[in-house]
Amino acid sequence: MSLYKICASPKTWLVMGLWCGALFCTPQLVIAQQSAAKLTYQNPVFNHDFPDPNLVQAKDGYYYAYSTQANWQKEGFGGRYITPVLRSKNLVQWEVVGDALLQKPSWKGEGGIWAPDAAYHKGKYFLYYSFSTWGDPNPGIGLATSKTPQGPFTDHGKLFLSKEIGVANSIDAFLYVDKKKPFLVWGSFHGIYAVPLSKDGMQVTGEKFKLAGNAYEGSLIYKRDGYYYYFGSVGTCCAGAKSTYQVKVGRSKNFKGPYLDREGKSLLDNGGTLLLQKNEGDTGFLGPGHNGDIITDKSGVTWMLYHGFDKRDPVRRVMLLDRIDWVDGWPQMQGAQPSTAVQAGPDL
Repeated sequence: MSLYKICASPKTWLVMGLWCGALFCTPQLVIAQQSAAKLTYQNPVFNHDFPDPNLVQAKDGYYYAYSTQANWQKEGFGGRYITPVLRSKNLVQWEVVGDALLQKPSWKGEGGIWAPDAAYHKGKYFLYYSFSTWGDPNPGIGLATSKTPQGPFTDHGKLFLSKEIGVANSIDAFLYVDKKKPFLVWGSFHGIYAVPLSKDGMQVTGEKFKLAGNAYEGSLIYKRDGYYYYFGSVGTCCAGAKSTYQVKVGRSKNFKGPYLDREGKSLLDNGGTLLLQKNEGDTGFLGPGHNGDIITDKSGVTWMLYHGFDKRDPVRRVMLLDRIDWVDGWPQMQGAQPSTAVQAGPDL
């Protein structure tokens, strides 16, 4: 990121005021103060349309974020992206890298590229993506790979279509490697499933099994202290001011489940402990969900990126960041709502 970009950012001017006590800091002083003082931020961390954010920690020291297709021309910022890519070293200050895909995949007649899942596997970067239209009777999941996180990614075509795998609305892929065996987790409001993949992550090799019920989509699994935690989104994702998206969680001692909520109800029966919902009142964010990967900082604090609609302009899903606390073995977010005040950022 250039010095000009750092100083020109409205959010950085706020941070400069906190660090320097004045608005007349030089770029060099800003960078020095950033390294000497604790990073602060205020949501959103990326104030443009960035739905279904996903995150990968790359070998070059950056975190890269990928999202569903976006058209920033509507916002007077950049252009159209098949799969937009951002990068950051602290999860707070983001710069646009470009497009992960130089051209839209052609293995399906129509649809958009949604909800990418990026992962570093077997010495290269994988990008599993959904190919779908609204109400699509046969969406599918494809795969692209690259030697670098910024791409361009080479498309390898489909892994499967919904009718081939036997699961309606097969979108929202997530790669999870359990005991050195890769699995693909996916599904959207027709059950959450997982299936074994080949060691290279390129092909389906076994039988699918079910992890959660019809209430869920946008899956993520995170292992901590002997438990596998399933994070998933419920409700309506994309209805602007009427969106009801929330994030719920369950846990299991085994990757294949059963996943239970805090009250002992199975996620197969649509149980789930609430983690995140809209802000109360007229300000803040609504429809928060479809979280990306969970990152642990140097202080042992865990952080989650996700999207939400700003109540003042509920037409874009902007990217938000908040910490997760762990209480009695369960994840919690303060007030179960997106943060809106200036607060301490990750220690990365």
